[in-house]
Amino acid sequence: MSEQTEANESQAGSGGGDCGEFNILVHPWVGYTADAYVVGHVAEEELGCTVNYVELKEGGPSYQALASGDGHVILEEWSHQAELEGAVEDGTAVDLGSMGATGVIGWYVPGWLAEEHPEVLNYENLNDFSEEFQTSESGDQGQFLGSDPTYTQYDEAIVKNLDLDFKVVFSGGETATVEAFERAQKNEEWLLGYFWEPHYVHAEIPLERVKLPEYEEGCDANKADVACDYAETELKKVASKEFMDSGSPAAGLVEKWEWSNDDQNQVAAYITSGFPPGAILISMPVKFWAT
Repeated sequence: MSEQTEANESQAGSGGGDCGEFNILVHPWVGYTADAYVVGHVAEEELGCTVNYVELKEGGPSYQALASGDGHVILEEWSHQAELEGAVEDGTAVDLGSMGATGVIGWYVPGWLAEEHPEVLNYENLNDFSEEFQTSESGDQGQFLGSDPTYTQYDEAIVKNLDLDFKVVFSGGETATVEAFERAQKNEEWLLGYFWEPHYVHAEIPLERVKLPEYEEGCDANKADVACDYAETELKKVASKEFMDSGSPAAGLVEKWEWSNDDQNQVAAYITSGFPPGAILISMPVKFWAT
């Protein structure tokens, strides 16, 4: 770490310039908050940057921020391939490749349900239990609990195209979804919903993934016609081209930084335990994730 810091200081002294402003885009889930504050902490403490955390939705709004300069980096790009390719083609963004973690989206049920009724782990059996999943919001259909509708998701298409007797009801966001799964596990309630990895909650409550038709290349090309599982996603770093060409030492940090699903889950768990994100790295032993 000391060698890297000296190298960055040397770069600044030889014309690379001071770090200055570093605008990290922050998407609305706790794992991304962990990404942002780890990178931001190193940028502030080791490189002397003035870090701004810019909260935006993923996809279009974030790519517009990269183009305008309001944001410098996306640290966890899931699957907005069209926006990414367009931004690279028009010269406003740079694809920096993997950030080290792998994203897995899927349909999940609480562990107690998977243990007592393993049949629900196959989508072909879900209609047999649709009445058990009914709620006041789903009427005479089973409820499928979506999360934030702006996330990468096509649950309504999957339900329709697989002829499932379910209605997608969006929780509105990560916190509400986590609370629903925690409650369902504790009270042995029937619940089927959208969830993902990496996520700290997998270490706290058992969740089991439902088997959907296997993902094949291109089966999600037309979102209205999707009838397959979600693909595993190499999570990427994307940065403003102007920022990467600026000589800022923070650009070098972003290019080198990577961590694993377990790394993210560890820090995310501290956040949800009540640690203010900015205090996490002072309050716990931290390895240098950017060597």
